[in-house]
Amino acid sequence: MEERNQDELNEEYEKICFLCRRPESQTGKMIDMGGQFCICQDCMQKTIDAMQSSGISYQDMLNMSTPVIQDDEGGDEEEKGKKETKIPNISMINLSDILGGMGIPRQQVKKKKPKEKQPEKAFDVKAIPAPHKIKASLDEYVVGQEHAKKVISVAVYNHYKRIGTGMTDDIEIEKSNMLMLGPTGCGKTYLVKTLARLLDVPLAIADATSLTEAGYIGDDIESVISRLLAAADNDVDRAEQGIVFIDEIDKIAKKKNANQRDVSGEAVQQGMLKLLEGSEVEVPVGAASKNAMVPMTTVNTKNILFICGGAFPGLEDIIKERLNKQAAIGFMGDLKDKYDEDPNLLMKVTVEDLRNFGMIPEFIGRLPIIFSLSALTKDMLVRILKEPRNAILKQYQKLLALDEVELTMDDEALEAIAEKALEKRTGARALRAIIEEFMLDIMYEIPKDENIGSVRITREYIEHTGGPVISLRNVVPQISSKER
Repeated sequence: MEERNQDELNEEYEKICFLCRRPESQTGKMIDMGGQFCICQDCMQKTIDAMQSSGISYQDMLNMSTPVIQDDEGGDEEEKGKKETKIPNISMINLSDILGGMGIPRQQVKKKKPKEKQPEKAFDVKAIPAPHKIKASLDEYVVGQEHAKKVISVAVYNHYKRIGTGMTDDIEIEKSNMLMLGPTGCGKTYLVKTLARLLDVPLAIADATSLTEAGYIGDDIESVISRLLAAADNDVDRAEQGIVFIDEIDKIAKKKNANQRDVSGEAVQQGMLKLLEGSEVEVPVGAASKNAMVPMTTVNTKNILFICGGAFPGLEDIIKERLNKQAAIGFMGDLKDKYDEDPNLLMKVTVEDLRNFGMIPEFIGRLPIIFSLSALTKDMLVRILKEPRNAILKQYQKLLALDEVELTMDDEALEAIAEKALEKRTGARALRAIIEEFMLDIMYEIPKDENIGSVRITREYIEHTGGPVISLRNVVPQISSKER
């Protein structure tokens, strides 16, 4: 009972220094001297310094608390061997003088200030950003993909309204999960990451490649919700209103070879059905695996918006096979290679194509909104280089500006970079690799000469037929006395 009262006392009160009377919240951890006698570290250091300056050695300070055994020759045997403590005479030290005349406090504890409980912010429907505002924010970072940005803006806006209004009447609004397709490097993941920065909502980005069937080595299906719970600071209520983006969703497609156990394919799709539709899932708090010795909590996925994205390599062949069913001979004949050079072939995808790719019908049915991102063209790649807020060209201009050097790039040079990126067929990811290649020598040579003022990149330098145009700083010529 006494221990419990002492714990309650420690929670309600905080220690103060016996000398300077400052609380523990200001001085830091106190030094407990016993008997509710505490001294802060500053006062202890000042006391030791004063004692050393008064001629007391370090050994004498140790003897203050070192017991000395003395045997009493007279008296009973039980009194023999008792310990007596000899403390050196330190009456010449006045601790109040050391600390500027501060008196000895009467109390050793100070009542803690109660923590102010912040009122919980109610969800305001009027504070929901409109779809055109969400799209305008995305336009600052993502170039093109107008249809995809409209779909995501409307879906997120409806998701906020659905959570804000709640069940006010008999009409229940169903959530609209999305499936996003597009070639590699077209901006699927970047679009969702940008959305996470713009919106004040818990958003978790998971990778479907690490998911496996329950009981096998790898991440469980519930680990997706664990990441959302961590993004919401372990607040279940906020996590139940969040957004989950599952990238590389095409990697869990049903494998064509049915002879081996498909632990990361169809079984994962079947396990995700309950998450997409809405159910109560037990997830660990502060860990990604249920095997960890951590408490479990229940999260309802009914109000969690799921966005799935993937490149779906090989889906173009399935779409072309469906489109080329028409006869290739006769007056109404169609060419077999008609769609070979179509960069936006994924825009013609249907649910049947996704089923032939390996996605089970139950999984596709829980993703009612299916849309595709267009492939990047030459003009879009040029815009990506210079228009977004975090454009690659702006990044290098800022790097050289730290060396007081101005970097410019001709329009012909930007077009040459875009043409090389199209040849690599890796989307916007190829831009970074190309720029890193020809900027290596410039970033290496410029710090050598402090007279360089500006660098202009030309098309000839990109095509390895010339060099960059380097200009020196404007140096004011000094007029000698003879010329005067």
